[in-house]
Formats: sequence, C-alpha cells, structure tokens
Amino acid sequence: METVQEFKSFKEFYVFYLGEHSNPVCRNLHFIGSLLVLAVLAYALVTQQYTLLWLMPVIGYGFAWVGHFFFEHNKPATFKYPLYSFASDWVMLFQFLTGTLNKEYFKPENKIAS
Repeated sequence: METVQEFKSFKEFYVFYLGEHSNPVCRNLHFIGSLLVLAVLAYALVTQQYTLLWLMPVIGYGFAWVGHFFFEHNKPATFKYPLYSFASDWVMLFQFLTGTLNKEYFKPENKIAS
C-alpha cells in the first residue's frame, strides 16, 4: 500500500512537485499540454463552440501523463495530490514563461519513493 506524504504548505509540496519533473522532456510535455489547454479554452470561448471544452482535460493530462509514464518513469503526483498538483502545474508554467523557474529543485533528492 502506498503512503501519502503530508505537506504543511503549498510551498513545501511545490518543491516535491518540481522534483517529480526532473526530466526535461516531461516538463516540456507539461508546458505544451498546458498551453494547448489555454488555446482550446480561448478558441472555444471566442467561437462559442463550448463542446470543445471537453478536450481540455484530455489534452492537459494526456501530455503530462505521457511525460511521466514514458520519460520520467513515475506516477503523476495528481493521483495522490490532485489540487496541489493542478495548481503546481500552472505555477510551473508561469515560472517557465517568466524565466523564474528554479531548476535547482529538479533533483532526485526532492523525489519521494512511490
């Protein structure tokens, strides 16, 4: 049985989250998926084609899970920590886009054995 680690804050979880994304291909797939989600959202809202919104979780999680299963070789954190993981993905994308993503956190010692 897998144990779920307790985090005292989002900041503490975020360090763990970045450690779970040490593979650059995995991170890039997250970024691509998140940006495509924003593009689908914008397109659906502008064109009022709201039925396209169902694609958002498929695209977002699809790209991320391919990164985890085939490149990072770990289980996505969203399976154990869905809300923190969802928020962390957007923080990581924002930091990537603004050039403030601290790559020092992409270290194996930040990972938790599954």
